[in-house]
Amino acid sequence: VTGVQTCALPISYFQAYNGFTRFVEVGRVAYINYGPDFGKLCTIVDIIDGKRVLVDGPSTGVKRQQITVARLYLTDFVVPLKRGAKTTEVDEAFKAGEVENKWNETAWAKKLAARAKKASMCDFCRFKARFAKKH
Repeated sequence: VTGVQTCALPISYFQAYNGFTRFVEVGRVAYINYGPDFGKLCTIVDIIDGKRVLVDGPSTGVKRQQITVARLYLTDFVVPLKRGAKTTEVDEAFKAGEVENKWNETAWAKKLAARAKKASMCDFCRFKARFAKKH
């Protein structure tokens, strides 16, 4: 075919150009930002359509369910899974990748923990913290 050019650039070029590095993919670990499982980590097991995915998080207390992508924040972590993996396989891959420990070391998780700690403070604790910060 004449006049048709193919692009032979590596994928990393497009990632750098677009700025996207976190894709909705099987094995991607996500943080649930809304609903009854708010604040828990889960793993994407299958992609249903453009807006819904099947997630599972046996070690974090998330039951296998479909959830909209809008209710997920994608993390940098990916565990090696096949599409439609069983709950036991998801649990083994999650623990083998030490995702929970890696998550707790991130600045994102530390900020969420600090925010939760500050929200749970009593009035006198807030006073002591403010006083300590001033003096």
